Amino acid sequence: MTQFRYDARIIEEYPGLVGGVIVGNGMANGPSCDALRDIYLNEQAAVKAQIDDTPLSELPSLKAWRRAFSAFGVSPTKYRSAAEALLRRLTKKGDIPCINTLVDIGNLVSIRYALPVAIFDTRQITTPITVHYSDGSEHYAELASGETMHPDVGEVIFSDVTKMVVARRWCWRQSATSAASDTTTDAVITVEAHHDKGRADIENALADLLALLAEHAGGQYDSAILDGDKRGI
Repeated sequence: MTQFRYDARIIEEYPGLVGGVIVGNGMANGPSCDALRDIYLNEQAAVKAQIDDTPLSELPSLKAWRRAFSAFGVSPTKYRSAAEALLRRLTKKGDIPCINTLVDIGNLVSIRYALPVAIFDTRQITTPITVHYSDGSEHYAELASGETMHPDVGEVIFSDVTKMVVARRWCWRQSATSAASDTTTDAVITVEAHHDKGRADIENALADLLALLAEHAGGQYDSAILDGDKRGI
């Protein structure tokens, strides 16, 4: 059964899109262990040093995400991709707090490759999750408040078959219903790119995610790289 897919129009209009997708089952989440915390903190320090004074807008992966946001009518400085938001916090505030094992693994790989990583708890999701343009009728639970909202017509969203939105403005923000918590055991995990060397980065990011998940969360995993030739897993 398909768990995640791209709508044909998305593939057609974003021909450089490459997505890495993991379907995980039987994972153990909760506070990160000391070993994972150390890896995460060391990665944060390394990424800060690597970026140094380089404007985030000049990083190829983030520049490509800005173009993608602009293409569907969203200001990329008003609504930043998840990867840019994470790196902005890291470079301005100095660190990113630990949340839980799954989120920390996702954030670790996200800052390493400057790519958005999303972890969708599937307990309340009726799969498949589809990446498509919104028609405005879909419903979204705001992460901070739980308030029910509707996406703008034409924005790129992730939604399930019941029209429940699990991510708005492509990789801007997840929903309250899909966020990974300490009790998450099953999830769909994505990492996506639009830049010229995106496929190589996605391949490496997917391998890193799988290795970290196997070591620190246990469970069983299926994975795939999606593009114009393969739209779903």
